[in-house]
Amino acid sequence: MAGRAQVMALQDPGGGVGEGGEGPRSGAFPPSSTPPTEVAPRPWPVAVVEVPAKAQRRRYTAAFKRQILEAADQCETPGDVGALLRREGLYASNLHRWRKLREQGGLEGTAPPDRGPETSTNTPMARRLHDLQRDHAKLKRKLKQAEAIIALQKKVSEILGLTLAIPESDEIS
Repeated sequence: MAGRAQVMALQDPGGGVGEGGEGPRSGAFPPSSTPPTEVAPRPWPVAVVEVPAKAQRRRYTAAFKRQILEAADQCETPGDVGALLRREGLYASNLHRWRKLREQGGLEGTAPPDRGPETSTNTPMARRLHDLQRDHAKLKRKLKQAEAIIALQKKVSEILGLTLAIPESDEIS
């Protein structure tokens, strides 16, 4: 019980409400503490934490991914895959994603898709391209309709026994 009292004394050296019925603290400092103008030295070492300027995304080559997948496939006993992942500093989600990529044939040295925002489609050149593509589709529909009408006219002329006059300037070679 003496250990607990010492810990409590270190945490609250002035005594507080609920500790032995002493009542609230008085304005005076205990003789072992320092006046408020001085800073007491810490009895423990200060931890030095170095934070890197910017975290770097880890990138793995296709060869490394294949190597890890082969090693994971060779694991036989429970816990071997976990030990492999811990040793290499990887997550199970990496292994899962790489297995799916291997099934799709994506580990043949191809680069991953580009990251970042999509390119803007609101540029004048992109709008012009969109307009031209729309016009092209419209003209294709009209051509298909015209060809259907011409085919119908040919069938009607054959049934009626009429010959159609073909102008020489519009002749298709």
